Parts: sequence; structure tokens; C-alpha cells
Amino acid sequence: MAGYVSDAVIRRLPGYYRHLRELEREGVMQISSQGLGERMCLTASQIRQDINCFGGFGRQGFGYAVPELRERIGQILGVDKPHRMIILGAGNIGNAVACSDSFPANGFETIAIFDSDPRKIGSTVDALTVQDIACLERFIQENTVDIAVLAIPSEAAQALTDQLYRCGIRGFWNFAPCDLKIGQDAAVVNVHLDEGLQVLSFKMLHRHE
Repeated sequence: MAGYVSDAVIRRLPGYYRHLRELEREGVMQISSQGLGERMCLTASQIRQDINCFGGFGRQGFGYAVPELRERIGQILGVDKPHRMIILGAGNIGNAVACSDSFPANGFETIAIFDSDPRKIGSTVDALTVQDIACLERFIQENTVDIAVLAIPSEAAQALTDQLYRCGIRGFWNFAPCDLKIGQDAAVVNVHLDEGLQVLSFKMLHRHE
């Protein structure tokens, strides 16, 4: 893989993976960059540039072998192997993540959910029992955890992230309304729901310009 890949390309990779899986289910075994671009509302040139960041997978006049390209992009994304997640926060967002069917289908297994609220501890979310966050470090010591999902208030997010980092967690999916500071050997994706709505509002306001 190339040493540098832009964030824009990385953000498009899950879309490639999803469309290629759909094509496989539809029985499509090969597709041109033009065909894939039309499906994804991208130009054929953009498709080729993105995919060429990771090596040559297509043949001129033939296009791309859908199963091969789907498998390769899955490897690039790391979804060809399972990831074990814990959720911090048993509120609405934490519960939604725990109950989602799409995450297990893509190799992301939620193995535990934690909260500090005595009213939530001991309750069940899907098949999980909400555990006391005071037991968090012991759980991590006894179980393999790849990703921490943070669905907690912003004032608690950084301190909890620091604690998880010290325990060896290196992947963070952050729904708290703040940007986390982490070590260079860790990765974080910040999901700020209000910012998404603000972008939508902008597009609606300026759609006719």
C-alpha cells in the first residue's frame, strides 16, 4: 500500500466495500470504473485514482473482478478479521450501537457495555448486561478488547480515554461532543452528530446556489 493515502480516499473506502458487497449479492462478477462510478456518483477517473492508491487491481478493457476487489478492500480496511468492542455509556447512543445488527455482520463484536449510573448497572441491553465502570480495568485485563466506543458526556471523555489507553486500548470511536487527544500509536474517529446536522442544514440552505 502507498505510504500516504488522503483522508478523502480513506472516507470513500467503506463505500466501495459496501457497493462491491451489494454487487456480489446481485451476481455481478466484474464491473468497469465507469459502472462503479455511476453507482457511487463518482467519476471513472476518481475510481481509478482511489483504487490505484493501493495497487493495480483492474485490467484495461475488462474492469475489476468484483469479488477480488471487495476482498482486497476488506483487507485494506481490516474488516477481514474480527474486532472486539466495548461500549462506555448505556444511554441512547450506547444502546443503539449495542443493538445494531450491521456491526456484527461486518466483524465488529460488542462484548461488554459499562456505565456509572447505579440505575443502569445490572440492566440488559440486547444480550449484554450493563457492568459497573469501576470494573472496567479488570475486564480489559481478562479480555481482548480492540475498540472502545465512547458514548459518554464530554467532561468524562478525555479522562476515560486516558485510562483506556493506559490499559492498552488503541482504537476509539468517540460520540462525546469533544475531540480526543490520544497517542500517535492509537486511532480515533470522532462522530459529532450535531456537526452532521449543521452540514445538512448548510446544504439545504445553499442547494440552489
